[in-house]
Amino acid sequence: MRGKVLVTPRSITREGHPALDRLRRAGLEVITCTPDKQPTEEQLLSLLPGCVAMLAGVEKISARVLEAAAAKGLKVIARNGIGTDNVDLAAAKRLGIRVERAADANSRGVAELTMAAMLAMARSLVFHDTALKAGRWDRLKGFELEGKTLGLIGCGQVGQLVARLALGMGMRVLAHDPAANATFAPGPGFALASLDRLVGESDVISLHCPPSPDGRPLVDVAFLAAAKDGAMLINTSRASLLDEPAVLAALDSGRLAGLATDVFAAEPPPPGPLLGHPRVLATPHIGGYTTESVDRAVSAAVDAILACLK
Repeated sequence: MRGKVLVTPRSITREGHPALDRLRRAGLEVITCTPDKQPTEEQLLSLLPGCVAMLAGVEKISARVLEAAAAKGLKVIARNGIGTDNVDLAAAKRLGIRVERAADANSRGVAELTMAAMLAMARSLVFHDTALKAGRWDRLKGFELEGKTLGLIGCGQVGQLVARLALGMGMRVLAHDPAANATFAPGPGFALASLDRLVGESDVISLHCPPSPDGRPLVDVAFLAAAKDGAMLINTSRASLLDEPAVLAALDSGRLAGLATDVFAAEPPPPGPLLGHPRVLATPHIGGYTTESVDRAVSAAVDAILACLK
């Protein structure tokens, strides 16, 4: 087996990973982009042509990039996660480039981050930590999650794990997913629901769905107007799901009690009113950034590359 494999996920370019040795032992040359940096389109145009495979992160892989790489022999792109919306799939299909996902590899990490964000917002952990370290004995009254309603928009692997964890804490769970598994019934506190019912009844809404094909945000002015006053919102999926000005206005008015987000349109994000808002808990895309999730994802991507190139 011969050829080069471009590796771009930030978690791997920064730290490396032993699973990459399997590519080298198979006779492949592993190359990387700038460590800990998401490559731009121009950098991909420079690096990807001439490679037979790519182990990709969340960077945008455009038709322009795919056409240049396909002309030089690119055969497969293996994501180290489940989402493929960053890849121009129509162009990849037209050019005969396989696109593989590391299905479910990051699910547990994202689900546990969702629960951590929910707990952190319910008890204002960031506010209390910051105040105490600044010498202030300031306290905000929190609330308990038992008996509250969690709305899950998207009930695939991540959503199902979050549902089980939330039920274990005594929450009621509503889930909306057009492709929901009708046999998934984790407990008497769980129910599938219409989007309207979920938005109107949920104390916490968590997004675990892909972005709309037409690019329209899911959480817009109408969505927020229909939500419970003082609801909390969690987004560990994609930044494009949010209408940022609408969310900012809802935070300012108090209609949204808080937003926890792990995803941004540009990563790292520039300073801005949403990122700096006191009701926003922001994390730097760490949902799948656990030892276990990274191991599963990289191993699955390497398996996919080797299987395709054989």
